[in-house]
Amino acid sequence: MTQPVQFQLTHTDPGGARAGVLSTPRGEVNTPIFMPVGTAAAMKALTPAQLKETGAQIVLSNAYHLENQPGAELVEKMGGLHQFMQWDGPMLTDSGGYQVFSLKKKTVEEEGVTFSYEKDGRSVSLTPESSMAIQNQLGADIIMAFDECVEFPTTYGYAKTSLERTLRWAARCKKAHTNQSQALFGISQGGLWEDLRQRSMDGLLELDFPGYAIGGLSVGEGLDNMNRTLDFTTNMMPTDKPRYLMGIGLPEDILSAVERGIDMMDCVIPTKFARSGVLFTSMGKIRVTNSEYRRDKYPVDSSCECYTCKQFSRAYIHHLFAANEVLGATLTSIHNVHFYMNLSFQMQDAIKAGRFSAFKAEFLEKYSRQENRKKRPSTQENRKKKAYKQGKQK
Repeated sequence: MTQPVQFQLTHTDPGGARAGVLSTPRGEVNTPIFMPVGTAAAMKALTPAQLKETGAQIVLSNAYHLENQPGAELVEKMGGLHQFMQWDGPMLTDSGGYQVFSLKKKTVEEEGVTFSYEKDGRSVSLTPESSMAIQNQLGADIIMAFDECVEFPTTYGYAKTSLERTLRWAARCKKAHTNQSQALFGISQGGLWEDLRQRSMDGLLELDFPGYAIGGLSVGEGLDNMNRTLDFTTNMMPTDKPRYLMGIGLPEDILSAVERGIDMMDCVIPTKFARSGVLFTSMGKIRVTNSEYRRDKYPVDSSCECYTCKQFSRAYIHHLFAANEVLGATLTSIHNVHFYMNLSFQMQDAIKAGRFSAFKAEFLEKYSRQENRKKRPSTQENRKKKAYKQGKQK
């Protein structure tokens, strides 16, 4: 049977980075791609039209949160998730596994997980079958198998037991998946252990999913551990199917993942940081709420072509946050999502040109300047320290 989602690998950089095209019923997605997260069928502070203008090609929502409010049955009655939130592009829904396993009070058994909804405290159970039913009703183009995302750190024994259960759940998900217009991706687990990741991928490959995700990373293990795990895990994955690393969102993490052959990434970081006034620029992160930007007439990033940077100054955005104006979150979210989409497109171009490693080095060298500047004391601070020392000597 022809899968509703197809992947074509078009370029491979000498260092291992990949470029390709993910074809879905609602359009094509060029990879590698960052996918903005609209957890509850909404991108916080942005309309779908504004999101489209940032260059976003595919977005995420979450089955756990949408079943909690307003309920998957209602979304289905309203014409499905795309119609409900008025997004006409490709969409992916997470199974809710990560959200459930991040809860403190839960019971994990072979049948599934029992927990209490954070909103109203009612006790519910989520199983592979119910996760598939919810996601089938929501109607996203790509849906995810229900898995257990093991916390970091964990023991080898628990990681092994958990991944075997996740494999059994994956088989149950595939059996329960009834909406053939959706592509169901499997999720690899196994912590930081190579043999466990191999066992997980072998089991998933037997089930023959149209795409494979790597779960259980970006949970506090650090960039070095993530890179080491990706180094051996991506080599276990098929070259002709999309590779999705779940939950990474810092530019340096994204570049490292793409360098190791990852095609798809997602995180709430762009909009979450934006709402607190933290902005990503080609020179590094800035916090526009700081007093130094109160009279700053320049755009957030003079090299950026987003609506925010073409129209407004740092001083104006600083004012919006100081005055508690909602527009501040909108303008910063537009900029941050645009920054991430532009990074995706730059990575694609670099891979096609066969110079991804050089691009990564150039990007990080420039991006780190702001961080390095923050670490160096200002001239004024140095003067104060010098005057203090002189005073002490007197």
